[in-house]
Amino acid sequence: MVARAMRCLYADLDGTLLGPGASLLRGADGGFALEGVRALQACWRAGVEVVLYSGRKQSSVFEAARLIGSSSYIFELGCGLVLDGELEWLTSGIVPSTERGTIFEQITESGAPALLLERYCGRLEYHTPWSIGREVSHLFRGWVDLAEVSEVLSGAGLEWLRLVDNGVVREHAGRMPEVPIVHAYHLVPAAASKARAVARHMQARGYSAGECVAVGDSREDLETAEAVRTFWLVANALEQDPTLERELGRLSGVRVASETYGAGVYEAVVSTLAEERGRARA
Repeated sequence: MVARAMRCLYADLDGTLLGPGASLLRGADGGFALEGVRALQACWRAGVEVVLYSGRKQSSVFEAARLIGSSSYIFELGCGLVLDGELEWLTSGIVPSTERGTIFEQITESGAPALLLERYCGRLEYHTPWSIGREVSHLFRGWVDLAEVSEVLSGAGLEWLRLVDNGVVREHAGRMPEVPIVHAYHLVPAAASKARAVARHMQARGYSAGECVAVGDSREDLETAEAVRTFWLVANALEQDPTLERELGRLSGVRVASETYGAGVYEAVVSTLAEERGRARA
């Protein structure tokens, strides 16, 4: 992959650009921090588009994108892409309809959420209040074996769905004492992913892989390494879930930031831009 001048940064929100409490202006220690804003400013000055990609529902990512002045964003773990105001579903034909309702309602009707909640009672529950009002994914918290869940879904004839790990949610660990690390999980159409949505945005914009960088904090975010030049994992991701380290050797082009949250995003941006200037001088 030929490295070219960066044209786009794909940035996750919770646990990445946003610090504790989902605040853009809070660092790892809870103090006031501007590094996330400085990362956005550095992108603006360099002419780099910033695209937010998140597991959040569309209305939430829309507001975040509006606040930073971005015209495109990816929501519900890559199920939807909004490009300059135009919505495209990336769920391979599973779309909202008058007859069948929203994709969320179609997943409910399939019986998959009830199946998983019953099978993993005490280890899986809805991630309230963020699980409410969603258009596509059913959002849970807990701890389960994803390979086992895949077999459970397949055995029930629900291969068109998959459960996705979107990172650690420490603030709810006390509610599930039998669970060692509480993760956020999304039940989504199997064809949807952040990586696919990133690749689709790149295609629409005419960006090459060598012109794009992504940053995030979860296993699902890591998969975008397949689509871009470099994927940066913020330091707090490994602090919260050390098992992620086993995933790093599986993908090429992955770098681990020495900083956390917004400061890690800033590190990714300024390191990339500095390396590009170094290549240009050489």
